[in-house]
Amino acid sequence: MRAKAASGKAIIVLCLASFLAGSLFMSRTLSRSYIPEEEDHHLTKHLSKHLEIQKDCDEHKRKLIESKSRDIIGEVSRTHQAVKSLERTMSTLEMELAAARTSDRSSEFWSERSAKNQSRLQKVFAVIGINTAFSSKKRRDSVRQTWMPTGEKLKKIEKEKGIVVRFVIGHSATPGGVLDKAIDEEDSEHKDFLRLKHIEGYHQLSTKTRLYFSTATAMYDAEFYVKVDDDVHVNLGMLVTTLARYQSRPRIYIGCMKSGPVLSQKGVKYHEPEFWKFGEEGNKYFRHATGQIYAISKDLATYISTNQ
Repeated sequence: MRAKAASGKAIIVLCLASFLAGSLFMSRTLSRSYIPEEEDHHLTKHLSKHLEIQKDCDEHKRKLIESKSRDIIGEVSRTHQAVKSLERTMSTLEMELAAARTSDRSSEFWSERSAKNQSRLQKVFAVIGINTAFSSKKRRDSVRQTWMPTGEKLKKIEKEKGIVVRFVIGHSATPGGVLDKAIDEEDSEHKDFLRLKHIEGYHQLSTKTRLYFSTATAMYDAEFYVKVDDDVHVNLGMLVTTLARYQSRPRIYIGCMKSGPVLSQKGVKYHEPEFWKFGEEGNKYFRHATGQIYAISKDLATYISTNQ
């Protein structure tokens, strides 16, 4: 009985010892495992702060680069606008200078011509220049058969009415060639050409028109100078009557007036290389006459002749 009682007590003591040993072991284990977690937390927090600082630095660099890029682009744009503004100003000043020069010289120009060249220059009411080309003989024949006087009638209207009508043409790229000889023969038959010192070409029409006005003012002292295309049939009486109504007015520019958008896009038909002279993108050309027929007065023709 005693042995059994002692054995039971031993078992109880052994259980308590095991419990205490297990508690002590678990406490130490938990304590040891907690310390690395805390250290890991601090390490993670430190790395997060470092990454945030690095991210802030990268963001600052990106913003700085973007800001510099915008500044450079803005500076280029401002420089471009300044250049365009300067070019517009120079163009305006050139026009004003030309106008002033023309105004100052106009009376002197015409008084000198009247005094020195009266015997050479013919005083007429209007010079009508019909713009034509080497390949347009059928058109010229059509004009002669309809509204343009020919032969003695051409001389008569010039002498009695002061109306000069001429086909306007330059010369070919090879002077004296077949094309020029054909015009010479046609002129010897009809005597109705005004020849220009100009090489014919589709892309030189503006230059040809300018030279026509300059040449006409050097040959005739007219009140009006008219430009007509050779595919236009003119009511000559109506034209003369209309011009007569404006004879007493200065700086006359009369025709079928129009306007239209300035085409600034490259590659499109009728692209305007100097579109910026007409204002900002989307603006229209100033009002001007269509090229088929228009007339300018003596003072405007003088302006062209003086400033060519």
